[in-house]
Amino acid sequence: MAILSWSMPLSYISFLIHLILVISWTSLSSSFSISSVKLSVSRVSSPLTTSRCPYTATKQFIGRQAERISFLAASIHGIPTSASYFTNQLKYATMFMSMEKSDNKNLFKRNFILSATSTTVPPESKVDSSPEKNGKKKKKQRSTDNLEVMVLGLSHHNAGVEVREKLAIPEADWNTAASGLTEYDSIAEAAVLSTCNRFELYLAGSNQYEAMKDAIDFLYKRAGGALDQETLRKNLFMLSGEDAIWHLLRVSAGLDSLVVGEGQILAQVKRAFERGEEPESGQSGKVVARMLNTAVSAGKRVRSETGISKGAVSISSAAVEFTAMKAPMDCKIKDLSDANICIIGAGKMARLLLVHLQTQDVKEVTIVNRSPDRVEELRTEFPDLKINLLLMDKMWDAIREADVVYPSTAATTTIIDPEPLAECMKGRVKQGGVQFVDISVPRNVHPGCSEIQKVFSYNVDDLKAVVERNTAKRKREMVEAENILKEELSKFRLWQQSLGAIPTIAKLQEKAESLRLEELQKASKKLANLSPKDLEAVERLSKGIVAKLLHGPMNHLRQQKEGDATRVAIEQVKEAFQLIEE
Repeated sequence: MAILSWSMPLSYISFLIHLILVISWTSLSSSFSISSVKLSVSRVSSPLTTSRCPYTATKQFIGRQAERISFLAASIHGIPTSASYFTNQLKYATMFMSMEKSDNKNLFKRNFILSATSTTVPPESKVDSSPEKNGKKKKKQRSTDNLEVMVLGLSHHNAGVEVREKLAIPEADWNTAASGLTEYDSIAEAAVLSTCNRFELYLAGSNQYEAMKDAIDFLYKRAGGALDQETLRKNLFMLSGEDAIWHLLRVSAGLDSLVVGEGQILAQVKRAFERGEEPESGQSGKVVARMLNTAVSAGKRVRSETGISKGAVSISSAAVEFTAMKAPMDCKIKDLSDANICIIGAGKMARLLLVHLQTQDVKEVTIVNRSPDRVEELRTEFPDLKINLLLMDKMWDAIREADVVYPSTAATTTIIDPEPLAECMKGRVKQGGVQFVDISVPRNVHPGCSEIQKVFSYNVDDLKAVVERNTAKRKREMVEAENILKEELSKFRLWQQSLGAIPTIAKLQEKAESLRLEELQKASKKLANLSPKDLEAVERLSKGIVAKLLHGPMNHLRQQKEGDATRVAIEQVKEAFQLIEE
């Protein structure tokens, strides 16, 4: 630079300045052309790479050139205006960049306001949820505002075990059956409960008569010819509306059980609720799921606030109590503690049997099971009880030596049939008979076994003597329990009535949101100078005001206790807010 002479033209120096500005602006423009969101400086020369912001990077670049130009200006003696000329050029470039930065900031604000007020979903954000593309079968989506609940099925009150076992469904298949029910157009929601004492379908549909007709058709097909239409209809019970809800509440509370107050049914109703709520296969929907959940809550309240569950309150306990009453006569023994007891199976029912057998001073039990693992767990759980293990191939040997046999397997067909049992009894040396108390559904013991000499066969339907005695003890608790259930019934019906107002509430919210966005759009120009943080505060404020204004009318719609009152409230809100019917 020092060798530059007086004769160097000023236009050449000006050219260098403009060249620098062109390079700077080109770098700035190229960085913005890549993306408006993702700022990149990859096309800018190496001096700009010290900053990720294009404005800052370009200013750094010009700053470095300013030092060189200042040095150049100082070297050109005799041109007093040169230094100020170069300085003004640099100031102009800096001011130009600041203006561009401000314009882009305002553009960002305008885009923020538009995005806040727009209700259109960008194409790239839309999710295709079709079953074919996602590989998942969607639940049937239906309006819940006019759905009525129904219950139909079989129970120990109106159908014998020989009928119930033909429709029994393992828990693993409950949702499969529910899916089959919702294939009918009349059935919007469904859940299944199948236990040893009952088989029940919980349904919701807009036409209860069509829904029940289709449900009966489903049961008839499921029976596969084992039950004719006449037998099925004769044994079925069908309830709808409040009667259906009341029935389920009594079931969950244990008031409808064979053994009043038994706790196992509450766990089973809870499982029906959980199965129905499974995301992939559950079919309970909004109404049936709410009804089941209410029943579970009611069942818990009854057991915690009354004495309904005190004493012998399960099928297993009733079976042990029944045996203690009948075994001395059937088996020619003094009492149950002297009996040779055999349990076939090692599941939940077997465990409960062991619990209650200990209360009868039983010290030794033989368990017949397919594998030893579960029996080992029971031995650990009951250290004071001697548990002998025999595998299933030794079952007839165990029966031959037993006084009392409790079959409690999950087999879907009988495992103890007349012919092999008659052959087994020929080798029996004991004087007394053998008592079978079959607490399984489907039954494990064939009905024909009771015709064999010295064989006394009973099933869950024969436990009524014990049941009646327990029921008499619980009369007072049953009255208290029903008062609790009435409260829960009222709560559910109030919620169900509010469903009729949901479409009106949705329209009210939609109109309010539309007006909010419209007014926000009108004010968008005035809001352009606000920072993004302030714009978010305005957005929250406007939504909060709308929510508070809608709180009153929405509560008014939800809190009507009768259907007629709900319809009147709907008309009032529609007229007041000018909600146009489409």
